[in-house]
Amino acid sequence: MNSKIKFYQSIQYKIALVFVLMLILTLEIVGALFVRQLEHENLTNFKQQIELPSYVENSLTQELIQTNTKTANRNINSTLQKVENNSITEIRVVDAKGIIRGTSNRDQSVVGQKANTKIVKNTLVNNRSHSETVYDSDSKIHYYVTTIPLMSGDTNNVVGVVYIRASLESVYSTVTSISLIYLSATVITIIIGLILSIIISREITRPIEEMRKQTLRIARGDFSGRVKVNGNDELGQLSAAINNLSIRVEESQESTDAERRRLDGVLAHMSDGVLATDRRGNVIIINNMALQLLGVDDEKEVIGQSILGVLDIRKNYSIRDLVENEQAQNEVILDGLTDDTIISASFSPIQRESGFVSGLVCVLHDITDQVQEEEERKQFVSNVSHELRTPLTSVRSYVEALSDGAINDPELSPRFLKVVEDETERMIRMINDLLSLSRMDSGTTKLDLEYVNIGELFNYILNRFDMIIKNETADDSDQKKYTIDRHITNKSLWVEIDPDKFTQVIDNIMNNAVKYSPDGGVITARLTDTHNHVILSITDQGLGIPRKDLRHVFDRFFRVDKARSRKQGGTGLGLAISKEVINLLGGQIWVNSTEGKGSTFYIALPYVPFEEDDWDDQVDED
Repeated sequence: MNSKIKFYQSIQYKIALVFVLMLILTLEIVGALFVRQLEHENLTNFKQQIELPSYVENSLTQELIQTNTKTANRNINSTLQKVENNSITEIRVVDAKGIIRGTSNRDQSVVGQKANTKIVKNTLVNNRSHSETVYDSDSKIHYYVTTIPLMSGDTNNVVGVVYIRASLESVYSTVTSISLIYLSATVITIIIGLILSIIISREITRPIEEMRKQTLRIARGDFSGRVKVNGNDELGQLSAAINNLSIRVEESQESTDAERRRLDGVLAHMSDGVLATDRRGNVIIINNMALQLLGVDDEKEVIGQSILGVLDIRKNYSIRDLVENEQAQNEVILDGLTDDTIISASFSPIQRESGFVSGLVCVLHDITDQVQEEEERKQFVSNVSHELRTPLTSVRSYVEALSDGAINDPELSPRFLKVVEDETERMIRMINDLLSLSRMDSGTTKLDLEYVNIGELFNYILNRFDMIIKNETADDSDQKKYTIDRHITNKSLWVEIDPDKFTQVIDNIMNNAVKYSPDGGVITARLTDTHNHVILSITDQGLGIPRKDLRHVFDRFFRVDKARSRKQGGTGLGLAISKEVINLLGGQIWVNSTEGKGSTFYIALPYVPFEEDDWDDQVDED
């Protein structure tokens, strides 16, 4: 085969022609980009032309602050009439209540009316400038509309909005003219490119079409056809190479592709990790799931390494143990390969029909969740048994004492019966709490959601604790005294919650704060809001929570001071229930604490702010 190719026969010559065509089209694309950039510049210059001088904005701001509305409106109108800008169609001044205070038009009938434009409301709400392009279907004219907030220099509050509307016809007429020029050039270029592409593609696509048909036949498994070699250029040599390729693929496809596809398909779709080794125990195959379980980023770090080192079992097993011993078929627990992950590994030797062992297959399965669930179940059963055994033992002891004759003692019998009653109520509370948690875990808890003013509800709950303080102080002078310091915003924050369950959460946290606060301590309650959340916090001056116990505070039956909590009647489930309730409401609860200085519990709930005007409009519609 002659490897020399004449220039006019080379595909490079044909590609050169294509590049010439692409160059022409590229020049047109550059022209289009130029038109786009010119349009952008015209719009930018137009926006700069309609900007109001700073002294006008300052003057309008001062007039909106004035208390005399009539005088202020006259001054606003006078100021607007002095603005000489032919690009501006109309200027309106709107105060913070959404009332139009002035317009640059001769028709002053809109003054004093409510501004219902959405862009004005957005500016009043967000304290930011807004702009948009609108189309007037009546006049068939595009307008550019922008709003500018007027800020008070003393309080930095929005006192009003300047609404500017300007016609864009001058800008669009210029862009239209340039677009027509671009369109004409594009049409001419397309015609030329079409003629050239037809001539060139006819020469290139004819042999390529034959090669395409042959490759489709090869893909279907038909290797009988051959591509006709019409020339000695690159396409001709490619046709001959395809003919040779079809012969070789026909010989090797059945054995090679079937084996490869089978192996790749099995490994790719397995949910367990798989490793395969050679007869020396060095890893030769590993799938992606195995890499994830072993915490390895690149398979190159594992390929060629001993499986004993990869799984860190060299101290307990050898390759011979994994191949020959019966234990190789059993489950081997791998703990510590990655943080907080427990993996089971099952080994199986790869044997030929002759019995020769050519390697090992290891299947990895993540059993972390299974082990953790088993541990949590055992811990839960142990905690429930312990928590119920303590009051039952106490009840049994006092009942036995009463049976032995203490019931006839007028001094001891009421005390013993009181203890039995208290312990029984404690067990009832514990069982009710367990039932509540069970319903939350199973998803059967129903929420009675409604929009509530969270500040009023928070104050209502705290008022009950203030009343408890007064009653306890009046009944028992030795009772521990404490005060509640409130820092609650005066804003109306309407949040969608279940009032009863939310009250239960606050009661749990406040009761803990009262229990652990020292005599004369101060409990600080705060409520504030962010952009999309309300944040409640309750701070006590108690003993605090050790750092090591902070992540367990919301665990079931967890107590920092177990002896003191039981003595005060706590079940260890209050904070666990509180966390589940807040999660159901879509919020978050967490705690910060310094040992010896007290603790602060935080609750964050999702909150969508409502402006008073929007709320009133919604009520009117309802």
